[in-house]
Amino acid sequence: MAANPIVLVHGYSAEAGAFDVWKEALVSRGFDPASLHACSYRSLTNEVTIRDLAEAFDRALKVQVGLDADQPFDAIVHSTGMLVLRAWLSMYSERRDRLKHLIALAPATFGSPLAHKGRSWLGAMFSGNRQPGPDFLEAGDRILSGLELGSRFTWDLAHEDVLGPDLVFGPTRRTPYVFVLCGTAGYRGLRKMANEPGTDGAVRWAGCALNSRKIVLDLTHHPSGASAKRRTQVAPWKNVDAPLIPVPGKNHSTILSDPGEDLVILVESALAVKDGPAYRDWHRQARSDSTGPAKEMDPWQQFVIRAMDERGDPITDYNVQLFTRTAHGRASTVQSFDVDVHAFSDDPSFRCFHVNLEKIGVDKLESLWIRVMASSGSQLVGYHGYGSEDGHAGMSGSTWDAELDISSLADDKGVKFFFPFTTTLIELRLNREPLPVNGKNHVCFF
Repeated sequence: MAANPIVLVHGYSAEAGAFDVWKEALVSRGFDPASLHACSYRSLTNEVTIRDLAEAFDRALKVQVGLDADQPFDAIVHSTGMLVLRAWLSMYSERRDRLKHLIALAPATFGSPLAHKGRSWLGAMFSGNRQPGPDFLEAGDRILSGLELGSRFTWDLAHEDVLGPDLVFGPTRRTPYVFVLCGTAGYRGLRKMANEPGTDGAVRWAGCALNSRKIVLDLTHHPSGASAKRRTQVAPWKNVDAPLIPVPGKNHSTILSDPGEDLVILVESALAVKDGPAYRDWHRQARSDSTGPAKEMDPWQQFVIRAMDERGDPITDYNVQLFTRTAHGRASTVQSFDVDVHAFSDDPSFRCFHVNLEKIGVDKLESLWIRVMASSGSQLVGYHGYGSEDGHAGMSGSTWDAELDISSLADDKGVKFFFPFTTTLIELRLNREPLPVNGKNHVCFF
């Protein structure tokens, strides 16, 4: 039935058999069993990275599936499989023309809140490799690092495909048509202890879709000292929106093990999309059909912030708060913004904020300001930038504190700051400068 071979790519700590139910369901809908290829990859070894998996996937396509170097195919991926396919796509631009449809089931597009738990000794005991040998009890530390919330890997990957200079996911035949589906329910039984708000038990609703945006908040000074430099910038956007389509009643496990006829038919119709108008029609219909389930989900959003100085070096000790000012100048902190924050284990300059927009009351905000506090931990150097000399910021020793009006990002013109079921990347730039101590330079002197 399908014009192209279909590869099925599982998630972390799983294997090809995870797609057995889906294979049976597709065959029952008329798909040729010989066109369905479920791959397995090793995720429970500490030496392998997600990019290693992507290259291994490419070799397996040639050697074991037998696809020619330019032969087109479709893919249905689950969880970490999304990162494997995106990494594969990002390595060479020619690959975009080969992958025709990308069906993402509960994709870990921006990682999983469970990943950093799996990197611990306790995680290795429960999910680590059980096969005797050198990898015994290993949990795939480098893969889990890429899967961790706010990871450098998912940040870089987003800049290669979603936010990159080229069209990677588009409404044309030269790029894959992408469809993102995720269950609205959490785990049941013993697994429900892993459930967190705004997730299907393993991935966040806000971390699945491919309609992310990036905002740059530049608090550095222009080299000429000009104060008129634009402080807020929205990165250019070339890709088509691939929003989240909720699947009612399914969780991270049952979306594979018990998809149900409606979901299988939905995926079948996605695989049949042949052009841009059909792609837009599919999403229009799918979003219309999912209006009810979406209303039952709290409107969560993720913000991944990366703080860096003017040289691109990480700022690891900082704090970010949002607040609003009334027309009379009264300030009120947006309390729910920084309640759920995860700092990336390998580099805490990356922070992931998970925000329930329902609790923020977005519609009632009169304005939107951001407050940034950063510390170098030393009296010899500190952070310095916009507002430091005009009374809007304070500096005490190594700690810097400033405020910036970002209300223009919160209104109905252009890109909004708040948008449910999405991930917004924020690049925060500050200056790092040597500080005088008692009026004397102690960092470099003659």
